[in-house]
Amino acid sequence: MIDVKPMFIDGQPFTAVTVKLPKTNFMAVTNDIGYIMCGALDVALLNEKLAARKIVAGRAIGVRTIDALLEAPLESVTHEAVQLGIHKGMIGKEALLHMVDNS
Repeated sequence: MIDVKPMFIDGQPFTAVTVKLPKTNFMAVTNDIGYIMCGALDVALLNEKLAARKIVAGRAIGVRTIDALLEAPLESVTHEAVQLGIHKGMIGKEALLHMVDNS
């Protein structure tokens, strides 16, 4: 089953996606700038093989729900995320707020 829901963090719009798979869930919260995701995200691949794409992303491990993803500290982030002030250890929802275009 795939669940896609709009959500707001401090009034900013995001999309939460959960894919229920056998024995696990795949989760992400995204907007037009970037995303945070569960442990399935390969940050090293994004930083090394896909660096030209300049992907803004962070990974949290050990999460099983969207709420847990929002509250979990990020285990790793892409180089592009660092450019926006996102860092390892930052809580997921805080990282997402760094992905808001304030122009």
